[in-house]
Amino acid sequence: MSAGLPVAAEEFLSWLAVEKGRRPSTLAAYRRDLAAYYTWIGDRPLADVREADIESYIAKLRATGRAPASIARAVVAVRSLHRFCAVEGGLERDVASDVAVPRVPAGLPKPLSEDEVVRLFAVVDTSQAFGRRDRAMLELLYGTGMRISELVGLRLGDLDLDGGLVRVFGKGAKERIVPIGRMAYEALQDYLGTGGRSELEPERWARRGDADALFLNRRGGRLSRQGAWGAVRVHAIEAGLASRLTPHVLRHSCATHLLDHGADLRVVQELLGHASISTTQVYTKVSQERLREVYQAAHPRAKRRPVGMSR
Repeated sequence: MSAGLPVAAEEFLSWLAVEKGRRPSTLAAYRRDLAAYYTWIGDRPLADVREADIESYIAKLRATGRAPASIARAVVAVRSLHRFCAVEGGLERDVASDVAVPRVPAGLPKPLSEDEVVRLFAVVDTSQAFGRRDRAMLELLYGTGMRISELVGLRLGDLDLDGGLVRVFGKGAKERIVPIGRMAYEALQDYLGTGGRSELEPERWARRGDADALFLNRRGGRLSRQGAWGAVRVHAIEAGLASRLTPHVLRHSCATHLLDHGADLRVVQELLGHASISTTQVYTKVSQERLREVYQAAHPRAKRRPVGMSR
């Protein structure tokens, strides 16, 4: 990490670490941002910096072509430093309080095509227990749109295969009931049958709760988020989708394909576990061409004018 920051900045970073519990990677990013800021203001103390100076600094960051997210983080670091010094360091006022943090455009992963989904599932070898596990995981991720953290948290008791349902605990431990499609149902049956999950069970469970975990790792414990991510990665490489496929892309693909086939936005919201419909609208962004097709087909006053009809 870079050295030479003023005492006020070092005290601010120490406060972030001790009082706020910020991660080392976050602290390192803040240190870099603050080092660049102090280079910009030169020898002037923070007490002499004005709001216009900070606005000029933001304009300079934009001019260098930095990504919006990177600029936003840098501005947050500067604003937080000024606020800290105003409260703890004796500055008369916080000149950065009215400086707006640049808006970061919502990023959306490109969903897989339906043919690419088929290609992904085709590379999974289900002749072994781990292949059956991975096929069941992939089918659930794509078939239900659940988050990978929700997937690895599933217990055997959360499944109702007779009813074709699974209980999912999302953010804030909010519970929702999600239907299981035919392909996911068959993959789960295969995994829970002979030669599947039972082959991964240890002679003795190492931790309480592992015995009820739906997905197990090579040591017979509950599969971690990192382990599940790695399994997805392996099959992404095999299918030639390594540069695009993540568990989040499968979630996005699920929602996008549902909308493409006419699903109601509220239904997709419930399926994904979003508290706000606006989140779903961003997350399940459909191409403008698709929207135009649906509009032209559905609205009575949107039909194209017959060829040859005068204006």
